[in-house]
Amino acid sequence: MKKVLALILLMLPCISLAQGSVKWRITKPQWTEQEEQKFGDFISRIGAAVERRECFQVDTCLKSSSNPYAGTDPGNLRLFADCADLPYYLRAYFAWKNGLPMAVQSDVSPREGGDNNDVRYTKFGNRVTGRYSVLPSRWNSPNAIEILNKTIIDMVWSASFRVMGQEDTGLFTDFYPVKLSREAIRPGTVIYDPNGHVAIIYKVTDDGHIFYIDSHPDNTLTSGMYTPKFVRSFPQQGAGFKNFRPLALVGGKQNSAGEYTGGKIVGARNSALPFYSLEQFYGNRPDPGGDWQKGQFIFRGVAFPYYEYLRIMMASGDLKIDPIQDTRSSLADICTSLKDRAVAVDVGRRAGVDKKPHPERLPQNIYGTDGEWEAYASPARDARLKVAFMDLLAQSRILIQRHRAGDPSIVYSGANLPADLLATYERESRACQFSYTNSSGGAVTLNLEDSRQRLFGLSFDPYHCVELRWGASSPQELSSCQDDANKREWYSRERWLRYQWERRYDARMDYSLDELTGPKPGAGIAQPPDVDIIRYLNSQK
Repeated sequence: MKKVLALILLMLPCISLAQGSVKWRITKPQWTEQEEQKFGDFISRIGAAVERRECFQVDTCLKSSSNPYAGTDPGNLRLFADCADLPYYLRAYFAWKNGLPMAVQSDVSPREGGDNNDVRYTKFGNRVTGRYSVLPSRWNSPNAIEILNKTIIDMVWSASFRVMGQEDTGLFTDFYPVKLSREAIRPGTVIYDPNGHVAIIYKVTDDGHIFYIDSHPDNTLTSGMYTPKFVRSFPQQGAGFKNFRPLALVGGKQNSAGEYTGGKIVGARNSALPFYSLEQFYGNRPDPGGDWQKGQFIFRGVAFPYYEYLRIMMASGDLKIDPIQDTRSSLADICTSLKDRAVAVDVGRRAGVDKKPHPERLPQNIYGTDGEWEAYASPARDARLKVAFMDLLAQSRILIQRHRAGDPSIVYSGANLPADLLATYERESRACQFSYTNSSGGAVTLNLEDSRQRLFGLSFDPYHCVELRWGASSPQELSSCQDDANKREWYSRERWLRYQWERRYDARMDYSLDELTGPKPGAGIAQPPDVDIIRYLNSQK
């Protein structure tokens, strides 16, 4: 009896593995359109939970009821992803849970002619130089925990997205560029910002707004609305919208348990993809000379700027814009960004980074680095916030001009659009309130208008006190800040960099305090841009 019991105990690990708790088994050899739709639904549920602020991190969201697979994960699954990892991590997680093939670009290198040594920011984009496939063999299935905890995280980074997507055989790209349409750009579509940020779409509204979630080095998840804060760039950099290339296992053999082993994983050819298109790079009326910046976006015989054309194409039916509701949507997006920033800044405060001495030099580039600066600084996040406020002002000008010109797509029945936009701004900005914990442990409450007024005073530097991180200038608010004279001088001289909204990854920024005497080439500007929407709307009433 003891021998039988011992044998059963020895077999328990094997029984556990046979039940599939950690092994990656392929039971569906191909990503079909139905599987793509299910993947999109999975992303939509996670995104909606982040939007409702029901969860704030990758792990808490995947453990919440928003994840249909919650409760099925082994305890040693790490559930961690930064911005570049997130689309891959969620794709791999879904593939594992659904018995689907998975493969990733394991390495990329700069394309020929590039002059940038940092593969994350190459001038002419990257090419795939290695691939890794999750392939069960007849004798063994890959360990899903190892793949999700380490393999995927180690292999992918923002450089993985800096590909245009034309390569579809051999060392094919994981993504392909898509047509600008509601059918192609949908939950599960990835957005790549060539300034080094990645997001994944979870919702597209009937009025053409695109919403995404993104992750950060501290594992926090945030949501936002697609705007010009995601820039266009040289096509080979692959900026914009891209879908995962559907994968198929070919040559695999199915066993009696319905599992496939052996074979190889291949990607769908571009010619077989109904949504494959280079339209977002060159326009739907490309420049005859091949200049991507001169390509036109034509709708019903009229040329539109890229972002306006995109919104027209993403709308359900003919686009109708309610200026008041549009302004509310923009303000809600900014409000979300401010609240997310409050969480991120507080992570640095709790880590005690603000109490450390300031380094003698800034990083070589404040937007692309590692260590404490990558984890706790906020220059890229703050730059996107500046662009959002700039875009709010720009869109107000455009909406007023189009209404006065009698544009039929503008739906407004009031008597004074500037006055109504101003009232909307003042009401929504007051309603957008959030708090930060100061250096003494007290709560300081701000609203959206407070943040606009101090926008270019918000320190991106994690070694500054939290009061300066929020642009405090009054003696009362600053009284709890414990920064010494050296840190205060760093704050003063970094103002040139705070004024800049363009994220430059090609510029040297590793200046000492003595060297940071003003704007440098590509690093800093002399004056901040205009974001005073109140002054503008008052001038138009």
